[in-house]
Amino acid sequence: MPSKTYYESPIGCLEICGSELGLRSVKKVDKLGTPSPKLPKVLKDCKKQLAEYFAGKRKNFELKMDWGGATEFYQSVWSQLVQIPYGHTASYALIAEKINNPKAVRAVGMANRNNPIAIIVPCHRVIAKSGELQGYFYGLDVKRQLLQLENPMSFATQGSLFE
Repeated sequence: MPSKTYYESPIGCLEICGSELGLRSVKKVDKLGTPSPKLPKVLKDCKKQLAEYFAGKRKNFELKMDWGGATEFYQSVWSQLVQIPYGHTASYALIAEKINNPKAVRAVGMANRNNPIAIIVPCHRVIAKSGELQGYFYGLDVKRQLLQLENPMSFATQGSLFE
């Protein structure tokens, strides 16, 4: 049975679930819950690495993932997402090309929407081919907030560079 813990982040409360097999989910929840009494190392490491990420001190996560139960297609998309460098973005079309299925742009969008491991598997770095921000399960404001954290020069809101 997976264990759970919680992390209060700048985008809200995150519930982190996993086991010795790896991280199963990182998702935004309304409030802190009761953490499991005994946490696997991956959950402790995840909390620590998220704190470093939000402090601007971590650019890459080093956590074992457990995508058990996910389709091969979803896993192939998520494997590409973790290859997008910190501070950069990629289009849905580019991800579809990288998995050798260039017509699967909408399916890539669905895989992003169903990504259970927010932030760590950085679906927030995927944008429209036009460069516009599109779709994020926690809203475009949170997507922009994460992109601003990673690349303030490219994703700053108008006027914020002069504050």
